[in-house]
Parts: sequence; C-alpha cells; structure tokens
Amino acid sequence: MSIRNIAIIAHVDHGKTTLVDQLLQQSGTLKALEGQELIMDNNDQERERGITIYAKNTAVLWKGQRINIVDTPGHADFGSEVERVLRMVDSVLLIVDAYEGPMPQTKFVLKKSLELWLKPIVVINKIDKPTARPEEVINTLFDLFITLGASDEQADFPIIYASAKQWFAITHLTDDPKDMTPLFEAIIQYVPEAPHQPNQPFRMQIVNLGYDNFLGRLGIGRVYEGTVKVWTPVTIYDNAGHPRTGKISKIFNTLGIQRIEQAEAQSGDIITIAGIPNIFVGETITVGEGKPLPSISIDEPTLSMEFLVNDSPFAGKEGKYMTTRTLEERLRKELETNVGLKIDFTDGKFIVKGRGELHLGVLIESIRREGWELQVGAPQVIFKEIDGKKYEPLEHLVISVDEQLSGTIIEVISNRKGMMKTMNTVRGLTTLEFEIPTRGLLGFRGEFILITKGEGIMYSAFSHYVPLKGEIKKREVWAMISSATGQAMNYGIFKLQERGPIFVEPAQMIYEGMVVGEYLKGNNDMAVNLTINKQQNNVRNSGNDEAMKLNPIRKLNLEDALWYIGHDELVEITPKSIRIRKKYLTEAARKGAEKKGG
Repeated sequence: MSIRNIAIIAHVDHGKTTLVDQLLQQSGTLKALEGQELIMDNNDQERERGITIYAKNTAVLWKGQRINIVDTPGHADFGSEVERVLRMVDSVLLIVDAYEGPMPQTKFVLKKSLELWLKPIVVINKIDKPTARPEEVINTLFDLFITLGASDEQADFPIIYASAKQWFAITHLTDDPKDMTPLFEAIIQYVPEAPHQPNQPFRMQIVNLGYDNFLGRLGIGRVYEGTVKVWTPVTIYDNAGHPRTGKISKIFNTLGIQRIEQAEAQSGDIITIAGIPNIFVGETITVGEGKPLPSISIDEPTLSMEFLVNDSPFAGKEGKYMTTRTLEERLRKELETNVGLKIDFTDGKFIVKGRGELHLGVLIESIRREGWELQVGAPQVIFKEIDGKKYEPLEHLVISVDEQLSGTIIEVISNRKGMMKTMNTVRGLTTLEFEIPTRGLLGFRGEFILITKGEGIMYSAFSHYVPLKGEIKKREVWAMISSATGQAMNYGIFKLQERGPIFVEPAQMIYEGMVVGEYLKGNNDMAVNLTINKQQNNVRNSGNDEAMKLNPIRKLNLEDALWYIGHDELVEITPKSIRIRKKYLTEAARKGAEKKGG
C-alpha cells in the first residue's frame, strides 16, 4: 500500500475540522469505524479556545492508498511542536477561507513549511458563500508566498476549490460540484509517495510524546527507512549522539481516531511505540547499522511562573488535591509529554518555564479541571546575559483590526516599547506588524479585547533576543483589598463601585487580603470592607427603600487574572473559582514586607 503524509494548516473557523470529517466519510473510513465522528480539536480547551493546542494525526484509506493527515498547532506558543510535526510529512494542505483569505495564525505555520521546502496544496474553502472572492484570495496568497520567501516551485501551488459544508471539491470554478474526489486526486498527484525502503536499516525519529497509564511513555514519529517488528532489539541515539539499547513492546498505527495495534511498521508509516523508558523528542531509533538522524531543536522557554500549593483561608473547600507532594507528582507527569516545558523543583515552590502565557495558561487550566487547588505568581520574562549585558526576548506581533482603531493600537503598542514595521489596509481592515518585547505583551491581550470589543485578531511569535528595552509600566491602577472575611453585601459593593470596577458578586464569600476590585482614583492600594450591610431602623424616609443599582461586575477568568496580577499578588485557582489575592494577607504583614523590600 502506498503512503502519502500531509500536514493540515488552517486558521480558526476556516473549515479544517469539517473538511477532515468529509475526507473520513467519503473515503469510507468512518464507516469502517462504525460511524465514529472525528473532531480534530477533540480536547475541551481546544474547542473552547478555538485553537489547536496538541499535534495529532489521523489517516484515511482511498482506493488502496493510505493518506496520513497530521494536524498542526497554529499558535506560536506551540511553535516547537509545529516544526517537529512538519518533519514527518511531505506536503501541507493549506485551507483558506474564500472571503477572509490568509490570516496571521496561518502565516506562522506556512512560513515553517516553506522553510522545510514543503510544497503546499491550497484549498480555497467556503466558495459557496455569497461573499466569496476566490480570485482575490489567490492573488493575496501568491503575494504572501513571495513575502515568506517561497521558491518558484513552491509559489506555483496547485489549487482546489471546496465547500466542506456542502461536501464537495472542484478543480476549476466552472466545474460541476459532486464530491471530494478532486481533493483526493490532488493529494495523490501532488504529494510525493513515501519511499518504500524495506532493505535499508530501520530508522525512525521521535517528534512527539504520549503517555499511557498502562504502557508508560509513548514515542510518536515517522519511519524513514526499513521495517521493524515488535520485540526486535533496537538502538536509541539521544540528541547528543550517545547510544543505548532497548526493545519496542507495542506498535500502533492510526485509522480515523482509532489507535490500532500492529505487529510491524514500514517506511512511511507514522506510528506510536511503547516499551522504551525515558524516550525523548529528537531521539533516533535504529536497528543494525542505522545511523542517527539530525537532532531536533526545542524552542527555549521565554516566560516563567511560580506554582505553589493553595494556602488561602478558603484552601481545601473546592478541590480534591492540594498538597505539595501531589502537585509535584502532577507537574512531573506533565514533563513526560510537554516538551516545551521546564520546571525547577525547590523547597515546595515550583518555577515552571514555558513558551508563553497561552502555553502556561493551558497547563494551569488542565490541572485545575483535574481537581487541583494551587496558586501561581505573575508571569516573569526569562532574561539572558550575553557578553555581560542583559538581553530579553523580542516578539513578532501581527494585529488585524478595524481601520478606525489602528491609531489607538499603534499608541498602546508604542507605550509598551513596540516598534511598527508594516501597515496595510484592505477593505477597511488594517493589518499591522510590530516588534515588541515579550514584557510588553504581558497583560496586553485583555486590553486588546477591550479596545477591539473582541473583534480584533492578534498573533505573536518569538523572534530573537535583544538588549533590554527599558522600563514598561504594566498596570496603572491600584487594587481594592478586602479588610474582612465574610459575605460580600449589595450595600458594600454599592458604596464602593464608584471607586472602580468590582470583581466579586453579592453573596460571594471573600477573605481578608483578597483583591475584590480595581481602585481607579488613588495612588496606592485601598483596604475596603464589602461585608458591611445597611443598618436597619424604624424610620421610613423616601430614599431609604430606593433600590441600589449595581454596575456590572467584572468577572475575571484565568487569563484575565494572570495578565492582571502584580509582583506582590497571586492567583488562587480551584476547580470552581479564580481569585486574586495579595501574597501577604494582612495590612500589617504587607507593610512589614514593604519595609524589608519584599
């Protein structure tokens, strides 16, 4: 059976999941799997955030041909995964909305693909839309390919027009739509067949990791040469080229969303293996005279956060796990599969280092949903010292907003030490590109959502390290800190809401030292008591019974809280609640810490 290996690239809502569903159904693969449906973004957080976080693969069978499809994360925080998974494939399927055209998140993965000399197949999806403008989108794509440094061969990309929702693909806009056959045919025609080299020594490279409670750590990768059977003795070369020996106890292939155990694997297969302890990304597995493949570099972390066990007055009321030992066990388990993560384990405090706010936020949310209670400190940029000078990470930031908002965005980014590189306006939509320190992006996403009312698009990717850019102010407002423990009252909230937005709702339990709102009118934090209630008396005045009108409560989710907190604050995270608190809960303790410089 011949094998084609492709990766799939698409922006949010450009139809990737629906298209892959159609490939599975029209190839007959889903029928073979008794009607199971594929949702490529099958993780809860992926569905909620509308992004692909974890690289994953599926496969379809079509006319005796096997097509392995690898899904690619679109966000730069998972860029190290993107580069690795693209090494497994021989082409990419670039799905673009027939009206919106290529978007910022698409550009990142496309650039990586072109750098690896892969030739994309372009799928212009949603051509059934009344607003579709496929010819203009193709012209925009061609310009983008040239801008990203595509070769002449890569820029001469094959094009398929499709409507995944209407179940068809066509080669020319004048063709009669029937089914997905033209897309299958394009894949077979333009994607090189994986070389079948059964007589070469077996070689595969691990590009991703998995974990199974019964099998332990799993290695995922492509077989480049030869064949291998279960229990064959193998040599594993680590990333420094040092060999060790072992045996593969299980080999799994994928069909649809089903993992299928098999006795052997051949060149071109994308497989999951078990039985080799401490297997790691980039390692080469060989048999006989096989030599190690070039090692795979893993992007270095750019942000760190302090993780602690929850010790707030409400600790233990909402979660199942909250000891230092269980948190350490959970974080060590994460290291088994989360390649971009590094953790320093010292004295009950865990310094967790990742690729960005989203990378760390996804980890925290996963731990929270599993029943843990924990506290985390404010994200800190990881600096480097080069030739005695302090350097910091710089990001390439792409923003698309309504033309009228471009001036506001430029001003805000400039205040965060960002420098504009390009600006382009098409049909009232302005795309701006900046270089900005990672420090400048901390907390910006929440501000960006407010400025654009949730309708703007922003995308950033680590670029390189530069000399320190100077001071960047993070938060220009102060906190309202609860001076009492108890139940927040309507009256207490009503009396204080004119000072700034309130974070807690009436009847919500609060504790001393918890941040309950924003203080906009002062030059320091303010201690407040939201637990006070209106005094009752027997006199009825005309104003006494007037209804207290409360402003909308500003509810903070996890991302809001992480972007918001200052150096002297923590986010308390439980399965049910997100709270911001001061590190020192009492005013006396805070003053004492301030005198000591803490």
